[in-house]
Amino acid sequence: MIRVVLPPHLRNLAQISGELRLDVTGAVTQRRVLDAVEESYPMLQGTMRDRRTGRRRDFVRFFACEEDLSNESPDAPLPDRVAAGEEPFLVVGAMAGG
Repeated sequence: MIRVVLPPHLRNLAQISGELRLDVTGAVTQRRVLDAVEESYPMLQGTMRDRRTGRRRDFVRFFACEEDLSNESPDAPLPDRVAAGEEPFLVVGAMAGG
C-alpha cells in the first residue's frame, strides 16, 4: 500500500481529505504511483503531469523521504520506505511570484 499526500487544491478537486492509500503493482516508481492516482481519481488527470507527454507540470514537485525527486526519471524506483508504505510520496504545489 503506497501513501500519497496531495496539495490542498488537488484534494479539493478529487473531493478527498487526508492522504491516499493506493495499491501499486510491480516496481514502485513515480509513473506507477501517478498512474494509480489518476486511475482512482480521473478528475486529477492532467493536473500533475501533461496528458500528452506525461511530463511533470511546471508548478508541481514530487518529494519522498525528504528528497526532491521532481527531476528524477519517472521510471526510477522510489525509496524503499515509500514502497513499504512507511513514508508517503508527496505531491507539492510549487510557489512562484514576487
